Amino acid sequence: MKQIYLLLLLLMVVVFSAASLHAQETETLVLIDTDMGKIKVKLFNDTPLHRDNFIKNVSENRYEGLLFHRVIKQFMIQAGDVTSKDAPLDKQLGSGDLDYTIPAEIIYPAYFHKRGMLCAARAADESNPEQASSATQFYIVTGKFFTEMELDKIEKTENKTFTPEQKHSYMLEGGVPNLDNKYTIFGEVVSGMKVVDKIQFVPTNEYDRPLKNIKIKSTAIVNK
Repeated sequence: MKQIYLLLLLLMVVVFSAASLHAQETETLVLIDTDMGKIKVKLFNDTPLHRDNFIKNVSENRYEGLLFHRVIKQFMIQAGDVTSKDAPLDKQLGSGDLDYTIPAEIIYPAYFHKRGMLCAARAADESNPEQASSATQFYIVTGKFFTEMELDKIEKTENKTFTPEQKHSYMLEGGVPNLDNKYTIFGEVVSGMKVVDKIQFVPTNEYDRPLKNIKIKSTAIVNK
């Protein structure tokens, strides 16, 4: 009887541990509903500070009504300026933020700027040598395709070495390799890249702000 009891207890411990590990490995999904369609992203668990901050912003409806205020085709689309809600079309945006930053969680080369990556915007190195991230502003990479020759040239001029995965992604999917190892990447688009592409090709002004407002209607944590 004692042996059976111990076996049951051991089985319960194993099952509980497996369930806990699965819970830790499960990535949070967030649905970003915009004027131009829906974008679903997953948040990486190994950037917990950025993950939890993004979840907090979503839970507090922080992004509701904010604009994609900076859009550059074949580069990225950016949102999260807290002053962009109901901003007139002639207002220059990009500096609106909360009163704190997120310590950098740059995990390179595991995470790099391939197409579809969700990244944290930040202030420039001159005023932000720690590369700390904005509390609210984020961008989604669109990028462009690179040839092997172009990537070889970047390696030589920037004194870096791309992994085979990076080269494969930049050549076949596209991205922005010059941003690698400089900004925190904390998630990835899992559906809705067609929407991201629609946004990246809208007409913009001299400050890269779309001529017609593109709003985030809502954000929500979803199960699938």
